[in-house]
Amino acid sequence: MRLNYPANIKIIRVPCTGKVDVMHLLRAIQKGADGVYVVGCIEGTCHYNEGNLRAKERVNYVRMRLEEIGIEGDRVRMYNLSSGEGPTFAAYAKEMTENIRNLGPNPLKKARKAEQDRSD
Repeated sequence: MRLNYPANIKIIRVPCTGKVDVMHLLRAIQKGADGVYVVGCIEGTCHYNEGNLRAKERVNYVRMRLEEIGIEGDRVRMYNLSSGEGPTFAAYAKEMTENIRNLGPNPLKKARKAEQDRSD
């Protein structure tokens, strides 16, 4: 089955979403990603017991921290699905891309560009 999802999605595989740390999410935004989403097992079905629940907590934490500094928390999301739901994965990718398109570019990109322009 060939999945069609936006070309701007970069997939980073991890053994379990429980391995996704707050710093991974924040670093992606800091480096200019317009958004980040984590796709994990359906709640209650994690092979590593509660990895997806830990990931959900971390995603929510990052969302709150982003809001505190004036960046839309909705740039970071968590989705849950089973490994056999490829079309749903593609639908989530499209949904996240549309969400980010509505939010606009990461505001840190503008700040970084302005800083670079001042140093040149």
